[in-house]
Amino acid sequence: AAGLPANRKPLAPLDSAMDLSCDSPSIMDISIIQDVEERVNVNHVPDYIDDIHKYIREMEVKCKPKSNYMKKQPDITNNMRAILVDWLVEVGEEYKLQNETLHLAVNYIDRFLSSMSVLRGKLQLVGTAAMLLASKFEEIYPPEVAEFVYITDDTYTKKQVLRMEHLILKVLSFDLAAPTINQFLTQYFLHQPANAKVESLSMYLGELSLIDADPYLQYLPSVIAAASFHLASYTLAGQTWPESLSRTTGYTLESLKPCLIDLHKTYLKAAQHTQQSIREKYKSAKYHGVSFIDPPETLNLL
Repeated sequence: AAGLPANRKPLAPLDSAMDLSCDSPSIMDISIIQDVEERVNVNHVPDYIDDIHKYIREMEVKCKPKSNYMKKQPDITNNMRAILVDWLVEVGEEYKLQNETLHLAVNYIDRFLSSMSVLRGKLQLVGTAAMLLASKFEEIYPPEVAEFVYITDDTYTKKQVLRMEHLILKVLSFDLAAPTINQFLTQYFLHQPANAKVESLSMYLGELSLIDADPYLQYLPSVIAAASFHLASYTLAGQTWPESLSRTTGYTLESLKPCLIDLHKTYLKAAQHTQQSIREKYKSAKYHGVSFIDPPETLNLL
């Protein structure tokens, strides 16, 4: 299905040359450690936070894929796309990539497929090249092209991956800075601080929405992020959509209702979904094991 290899090789380890450890740290090493410890949240810029939010709200409309593009694809289906995204979650975990990299890659895939017809045997190539692009955009040390060839079980060559990367860049007009659910959640957490468990559950719910094109391509990332934040807060603390975020975003609980209902259904059925990589990912202590948390049976949307 979707041209994905049935038996994937274990992913190759990152280049050992990236291991900079030594017996006694140099002055440079110490300065790097201090810099990391003193690092400020780059998103926490109170003087510009409203301008940033306004800008990414404008950009999310520009970078939104067509919600019904799959109807015009002659050889691929939503199920094949779901398998691809599930595989990319595994790739991201294996190479310890940022969650933002995954979100960006999925955006690139959907925008590309909104314009280009793709045969099922090439769908994984599109996903691989999109993840390569997202890694270059987001990561400090993105995996090499050869690594991306390897994770496809050598289904494609390095030349094919690079050609597809070039084609995606052309189709996307080199617009790679797409606002994502992840970015909006970061903004919401700054406006309305939440505990770590609520943050992790919000991220989990937002990531679950990446798997299913239907119904989630109809919603903007800011809306899915808002629904994720509300559902996480409601699940863990019985809290509803806060007035502070309603003022900031312009979204009321009533306007979020369609997305909330869809996301709640997804949450209820997550354990039975064919694709399980996201649930496995969020079982880890890093994310406070939030995928083990049972969803609320009903939503109070009054």
